[in-house]
Amino acid sequence: MTTSTTPPEPEVKRLDGHGLGLLLLLSGALFLEGADIAMLAVALPSIGDEFDLGAGGLQWVMSAYVLGYGGFLLLGGRAADLLGRRRMFLISLAVFVVFSGIGGLATESWMLIVARFVTGIAAAFMTPAGLSIITTGFAEGAARQKALLIYGAAGAAGFSLGLVMGGLLTLADWRWVFFAPVIMSALFFAAAIRLVPADPPSSRRRVRELDLSGAVSLAAGLLLLVYTLERAAHASAWATLTSAAASALALALFVAIERRTEEPLVRLGILRTAAVLRVDTVALLFSGAFFSFQFVIVLYLQELRGWSTLETSLTLLIMAIDGVLAPTLTPRLVTRFGHAPVLTAGLVAQALSFVLFLPMTADWTYFAMLPSLVAMGFAFTLAYGTLAIAATDGVEDSEHGLAGGLLYTAFQVGAALGLAVVSAVLVAAADGGALTLADYRVALLVPLIAAVVAVAVSLVRTFGRPEVVGIEP
Repeated sequence: MTTSTTPPEPEVKRLDGHGLGLLLLLSGALFLEGADIAMLAVALPSIGDEFDLGAGGLQWVMSAYVLGYGGFLLLGGRAADLLGRRRMFLISLAVFVVFSGIGGLATESWMLIVARFVTGIAAAFMTPAGLSIITTGFAEGAARQKALLIYGAAGAAGFSLGLVMGGLLTLADWRWVFFAPVIMSALFFAAAIRLVPADPPSSRRRVRELDLSGAVSLAAGLLLLVYTLERAAHASAWATLTSAAASALALALFVAIERRTEEPLVRLGILRTAAVLRVDTVALLFSGAFFSFQFVIVLYLQELRGWSTLETSLTLLIMAIDGVLAPTLTPRLVTRFGHAPVLTAGLVAQALSFVLFLPMTADWTYFAMLPSLVAMGFAFTLAYGTLAIAATDGVEDSEHGLAGGLLYTAFQVGAALGLAVVSAVLVAAADGGALTLADYRVALLVPLIAAVVAVAVSLVRTFGRPEVVGIEP
């Protein structure tokens, strides 16, 4: 119970002064998280040349980050709720600085992969802490909704602009893809010390209440699942079944631990909230579709077409229109129509983007690709920020960190699954030979199917009957 001597957490009523500075800081941190993985995507060929890595090794350079991120996001969300949002934000940002630098200094591929994994874990604690600072620090209503839309727009812009930034930095040296985030996150850390409000005493609890065994079993299950999917096209049936069974066992152990522990990583009852389950499913499919599409397009442009890293980055630049439109157009649309129809429109735009790219040829011009890339920019404009708003629908303030963790876990797990599935499809289509135009077209069916399913899931809410939120202690 809160006593009269414990001051309530301060709420920002309007986006001015300190509140605007805090929002810009938190949005900058989310932008960095999105840009970090996007920059790496276009630098992969250069990294492969440096360490003599094939497609399988490069896939793990990408997946190490998203698995560390997705595997520990729930723990990060819980830690924000239990140990304090400011504390978790500052500690994770400091770890992000250190291990981004280690990645840039790596002399062996295993050092790079380990550094990426730990950097992903740091992001797993930083992102839900930042989201819960906004949802508990900004007054419910217009101030919070606008803050969340700006916050989501920053993350979307990070994904798209990161592709361009990565191309430009790789021109100097691929290691700058790691050193640039070090500089940015160090500046954010200095600003955060001043701007992020102190945690109230009631929010700081004991570390032993964290469900570490649940976090480890979840991370192991996800890692084994991605490993199974990535190797399915070139491993024996016995090896595939064995790793799949190990993944299922680890995930079943996670559920068992959550049911029995007094302080679970995930209160399983929250997954019975229809809105939470639907939003997280859509986020997983949306992210998986985007990352698998990005992976295919970068390979198509650089490997099949022979375009340079800079040419590839400039081609993808148009997708960054979401950085301008999301904070300006999306708030008006959400105010007018509500977030559910706006989200569905974004998902339809994503599916349209993939359909428009399917007729690609070996001599396609930039203007032939443009409609698809513009549609993807609108998809992020309409979908990413609205997902952040919908993530905490029907969720108590005390579990906003958990809700944020679930949302961004879905994003990262979706990215890892999308990369694994599309990699397996490409390997199977090539059948040991060089990838052809037809192989890339087959691979594009992976993001297209995911996008179509995401649209179907979103329509359940848009045109379905009013939902009843399940409540479970």
